[in-house]
Amino acid sequence: MKKESLKEPIENYNIYSLHQSTNKSINRKRIIVTVAILVAFLVMLTIIAIYTTDTLKRLKQAKAYEAQVISYQQELEKQEQQKRLEEEKKKQERMPKLTETGKEKLKHIYGSDKKRAFLTFDDGPSSNTSPILSILQERNIKATFFMLGSRVEAMPDTVKKVFDQGHFIANHGYSHVYSQIYACPENVLDEYNRTNTAIQKAIGEPDFNSHLFRFPGGLVGGKYAEIKQQAKQLLEQNDILNVDWNSLTGDAERQNPTPDQVVEGLKRTSQGKNSIVILMHDAQAKQITVETLPQVIDYLIGEGYEFQTFFDVLT
Repeated sequence: MKKESLKEPIENYNIYSLHQSTNKSINRKRIIVTVAILVAFLVMLTIIAIYTTDTLKRLKQAKAYEAQVISYQQELEKQEQQKRLEEEKKKQERMPKLTETGKEKLKHIYGSDKKRAFLTFDDGPSSNTSPILSILQERNIKATFFMLGSRVEAMPDTVKKVFDQGHFIANHGYSHVYSQIYACPENVLDEYNRTNTAIQKAIGEPDFNSHLFRFPGGLVGGKYAEIKQQAKQLLEQNDILNVDWNSLTGDAERQNPTPDQVVEGLKRTSQGKNSIVILMHDAQAKQITVETLPQVIDYLIGEGYEFQTFFDVLT
C-alpha cells in the first residue's frame, strides 16, 4: 500500500505542463523587460528631445544676444568715431588759417563801420594771466594774448588754459630783448618760430600757427626801425602778419599808474575810433591790468563796442 501511494504522484506528474508554466514565466519577464526597455527608450528620447529643444532655444537666445552685443559694439564704435570726428572738426575750427580774405581784413583792421574792440595782452603769461582769464570768463569775452616764448616755456599750463577757454594766442617773440631780437631780420623769424614751437607743445597741438606777430616795442620807429621793416617782409614771405595797436591803457607807460590813469588812457586813445586794438599787458609786474580790466570792459560796453579776437579776422 505504501509503495502504491508513492508511485501515484510520480505517475500524475506532467513534465509538459511544467515546461509550459516555465515558458509563460519567461515570456512575462521578457515582456516586462521589453516594456521596461521601451519605456526607458521613450524616456531617453523624451529627455533628448527636451534637451535638444532647450539647447536649440539657448543657442537661438545666445545668437540673439551675440547679435545684440555686436550691434551695441558697432553703435559704440560709431558713436566713438562720430565723437572723434566732431572733436577733430572742433580742433580744426580752432586752428588759425591764414586766408587771402584774412590778409585783406588785417590791412584794414583800424577801419570799421561798426564799433569793435580787440583786447590784447602782451608779455605773458604770468601769475596775472589767470585772474584776467577769470574776469573775461565772467563777462563772456574773448581776447588775444601776444605771448613771449620764454614765458610760455615757464608756464605751459596757463598757456593751455588760455587756449582751452577759447582765446587767441598770438606771437610776441621769444626774448623781448631788443638788442637780441633785432640783431638781424632772421633773428625775428627765429624768435617767432621758437615761440610757436613752445606754444604748440604747451597746448598739445603740433599744427598750431597763429600767423600773427607783434613786434616788441611796436613796428614803427625806434633805433631798430630799418631791421623791423626788413623783418616784416621776411615774416610775410613766411605767411606771418603783424599788428600793432591804435589804443592803449598806458599800463606800461608809467612805473606805477593809478586805476584812473589807466582808464583815462583808454578813453583818450580810443576817442572817435570805431575799430580799436587795445594794448595791455599781463606781465608779472602789471597787477594794475587785473585791477582795472573790469572798468575797461565796462567803459567799452557803455560806448557800444563789441569784442573780437584776431582769430575772427584772419580765418
